Amino acid sequence: MKKLSLIFLLALPWVCSAAGIQVDGVRTWQAPDNTRVVFDVSSANADYKLFRLPNPPRLVIDFKNTRLTGRVLKPAGDDLILKNIRTAARPNNDLRVVLDLRDKTRFKSFLLKPYKQYGHRLVVDLLHGVGKSKGPTTASNRPTTTSTSKVAKVRKQLAEPKLRDLVIAIDAGHGGEDPGAHGPRGTNEKDVVFAIAKKLAALIKKEKGMRPLMIRDGDYYLSLRQRTQKARDNRADMFISIHADAFRDKRVYGTSVYILSENGATSEAARWLAEKENASDLIGGVSLDDKDNMLARVLLDLSQTATKQASYEAGRELLQELKPLGKLHKKEVQQAGFAVLKSPDIPSVLVETAFISNPNEEKKLRSSKHQNVLAKALLKGVRDYFSKNAPPGTLYAMRARQHVIASGDTLSEIAQRYHVSIASIRSENRLSGDGVRIGQVLRIPAFGDG
Repeated sequence: MKKLSLIFLLALPWVCSAAGIQVDGVRTWQAPDNTRVVFDVSSANADYKLFRLPNPPRLVIDFKNTRLTGRVLKPAGDDLILKNIRTAARPNNDLRVVLDLRDKTRFKSFLLKPYKQYGHRLVVDLLHGVGKSKGPTTASNRPTTTSTSKVAKVRKQLAEPKLRDLVIAIDAGHGGEDPGAHGPRGTNEKDVVFAIAKKLAALIKKEKGMRPLMIRDGDYYLSLRQRTQKARDNRADMFISIHADAFRDKRVYGTSVYILSENGATSEAARWLAEKENASDLIGGVSLDDKDNMLARVLLDLSQTATKQASYEAGRELLQELKPLGKLHKKEVQQAGFAVLKSPDIPSVLVETAFISNPNEEKKLRSSKHQNVLAKALLKGVRDYFSKNAPPGTLYAMRARQHVIASGDTLSEIAQRYHVSIASIRSENRLSGDGVRIGQVLRIPAFGDG
C-alpha cells in the first residue's frame, strides 16, 4: 500500500505539469490610440513569447504548455489595428495565438495580478502610429485659388483679438477592463458615469463660450496619468471626473465632491521636480525644464496653490447645485489623494454622483431622466464658477465686463472696442437710443450677436 501511495505522489507533479496553464478567454478593447488584447490566464507563471511576422503583418504569441479553454472574442469590424484573432494547438501542449494586423504597429505586453472579479491576465497593447506616411500630400502642392475677398476676410480675422472657448474636460471614471463598482442589480459604474458624461458634454456643447472634451469617448481603459495628460494636452480649463461610489453597507447614500489633498499635492510636486529635465509640459504656462531647482519649486508651489484654491471654489459651486437633488453624503468639499486630480495647473474635481451599492440610488443612476438632471446640475455648477472666474481671453470672461462712460465716448466706439454690436449693448442695458452720459456704467455683453 505504501508503495502504491509513493508511486501516486511521484506521479502527481507530472500530472499538474501536463495540465499546464489555461487561457480561459481572450477579448479586445478598442481605444482611440490603441487596441488592447486581454488573455485570462490561470497563473502568473504563464510562459510566453511574442514576435512579429511581415507580409501580411501579424503578431504571434506562443504559450508554452498551455491550452485554450475559453472563448476568443473577435475584434470589432471597425478596429483600425486588429483584423482578426486566430488560435491553434501546437506540439508539446503549446498554444499559438496569431493577431492579424491591418498595418505595422508597435506593441507592449505585461502581466496583471488578480483584481476584484478578474484573475491573472496577460495584456497586449497594440499602438497606433507606425507605418503611416508623414510626407507631404499631393494636396499640399496644389496652387491656391483663394479669392481676394477671402484673403481680406482672413486678414481681418487675424487683426482681431482671438477669444477662445473654455475647455471643460469630462472624465467618465473606469472603462474597459475596469468596470468600477457594481450595484445590487449588476449595474457597472463605468456605464452609468459614461452616460452622465455624454449628457454633460452635449449640454456644454450647446453652451456658448464652452467646449467639451471627453477624456474617454468609448468603453476602453485609460490610466489615471493618461486622463490628466489628455486634459493638459488640450489646455483644459477645468477637469471633472465623474464616479459612483460603493460601500459594504447598502444603506449608505448621497453625493460627494472631492479635490486633491495636501499630501497628494506634495507627492505630485516631488514627481514633477524629479522629472522636470525630461518634461516639456507647462505649469501654468511656464516650462520647468530650463529652471533651476529653487525657481522650479517656487513656480510649482504658486501654481499648485492657485489650482487648489480654484478647485475648491469649483467644487463648492458643483456641490451647491447637486444639493437639491437629494442628500449629500458630505456637506463640504472633501480632500483626497486621487491621482486623477493631480494636474498642477487645471482646477480639478471628482464627483461621486451617488452610491451605486444602494439599491435606490442604483435605480436612479440607471434612469436616463436622472442622468439628465445630474448633467444639468453639473453644468450649472460649471457655469456659476466661470461666471466669477473666467480666464482672460475667453468669451466667457466678457460676461463680467463693464464700461464707465468717459468724456468723448460714443456707443459705436465702445462697441468697436469690445468687438460687440451696438444693438447688443442697447439690449444688455435696455437703452432706447445711442445717447450716453459721463459716469454712466454700461454692462458689456459677452457675445455681440445677441
